Amino acid sequence: MENQRRKEQKNNIVSFVPDGDYYFKKALKAIDHDQLDKAYKYMKRAAELNPTDAHILMQFGIMEMDAGNFESAYENIHTAYSLEPNESEYVFFLAEVSGCLGMVYDAKKYAEMYLEMDPEGFYALEAQEILEFIEFEDEIEPMDEEDGEKIIAQEKARRLMETGRFPEAIEVLEELIESFPDLWPAHNNLALAYFYIGEIEDAKALLNNVLRENHGNLHAICNLTVIAYYEKDEKELAELVSILKKINPFDWENRFKLGATLSLIGEHELAFKWLRSMSKRGYEGDSGFYFWLAQSAYFSGYDEIAENAWKTLVEMDPSKKGLEPWRHIKKSAGVNALEQNRDVIVEKITSKYSAHRMFGFFLLSKSAYKQEIVAHPTWIDLSKYNGLEKLSLAYALNHQFNKNNKIEKYFSRAMEVAEQLYEQYGNVTPEVQYLFQMWFVLCERALEDLYEFKNVKALAAAVDFMFNSTINSNGVTKKEYAAKYHISVATLTKYVEDLIKYLPFESK
Repeated sequence: MENQRRKEQKNNIVSFVPDGDYYFKKALKAIDHDQLDKAYKYMKRAAELNPTDAHILMQFGIMEMDAGNFESAYENIHTAYSLEPNESEYVFFLAEVSGCLGMVYDAKKYAEMYLEMDPEGFYALEAQEILEFIEFEDEIEPMDEEDGEKIIAQEKARRLMETGRFPEAIEVLEELIESFPDLWPAHNNLALAYFYIGEIEDAKALLNNVLRENHGNLHAICNLTVIAYYEKDEKELAELVSILKKINPFDWENRFKLGATLSLIGEHELAFKWLRSMSKRGYEGDSGFYFWLAQSAYFSGYDEIAENAWKTLVEMDPSKKGLEPWRHIKKSAGVNALEQNRDVIVEKITSKYSAHRMFGFFLLSKSAYKQEIVAHPTWIDLSKYNGLEKLSLAYALNHQFNKNNKIEKYFSRAMEVAEQLYEQYGNVTPEVQYLFQMWFVLCERALEDLYEFKNVKALAAAVDFMFNSTINSNGVTKKEYAAKYHISVATLTKYVEDLIKYLPFESK
């Protein structure tokens, strides 16, 4: 019975999962308080969680239009219209966003449709102005219906991929390629979608076909480079990187793709060269651009540029505040520091042992490789994690825990113990990793028992003493470790006794 109780507690740690309506209401509240950055973030999340709610999609589409993200605005508004085609407001905003994209025929069609549906409607005057503008503006280069179809499909696929709905994105892109076989961006995005669902060979075959049919396609070369890097195909990676180092792209899009790819694979100095050249020439990109500029600048030694780029990123996306790639990285990290060893971290977080995965996520919280590890399609799989492992991943991603929740409070204290050990030892070296591994075995078992972890320093001292007395029984004293952590010998003894019962002894 007791084991069943613990199991239920373990698997029900997350008791509240906000839905789309929750974020929609928060967005409206933020708008009322003129907090437009927060409103945008909440509305975007609401649209991700409620992809078939026409009203939410419509509101997010309007916000995207206000932000100048017209392709995304069109896709959201068009989806809302397809869900509720009799809603005249949706028709009007389709006319407006079509005009912003240069899709003159569609703008005219939807403006006329709106006036037919609601001739005395709220937007009747604006619809008439759209028609008058189109009639008298003879310098507009209209976008044909095929271009509009491409924009809609590619934007829809992009949104699906951003929200992790890769099979649906694949379906959209495959249909698009069938209609437009020479639309190479769709081929490249389809290859990425294949990669994200683990169909590595299909992704590589598609990218190699792009290069056969469209020689020198930089996006295809970059995507193959990323795959080789993640798959640790050193020979293929070296060949591709040698090609990338010879490329001198002229246009912004290709410079950005090259710079971001080089930064992801660790070629930060060359990445910084290309991304910095763009910012110096007045390029104002999206949040992704400033992320990679900040990362490449920092790891190339340009701290001030990195901090300024991150500041710009946070202005564009406030949710990135406090998530700087260098935030938890020690400048003094030694060459043997496991938190800066990508392969070790991946090995830990993909282990079959829960305590190893928890340790791996602790290393991830300190690592410069956090972004690329999290972005990998198969290394992190939430569906395979128990409650404690999910909390450990959340910790790595700088989640703020609810101290009013008993489980989260105890978990946070357990991680503070790990932080105490990290502070004492500076880095996690190959030798000291077993101390940390011992702690995560103990804390996993203690958390299942709802242990409260009341004295963080004493617990760190206790596990440090227990580990070192095991490997060097003659040269270790409680007095030494009590002094090291500024506690009394009696306190150390108490917490050693607390932890001993969580050692994984074989039961007889």
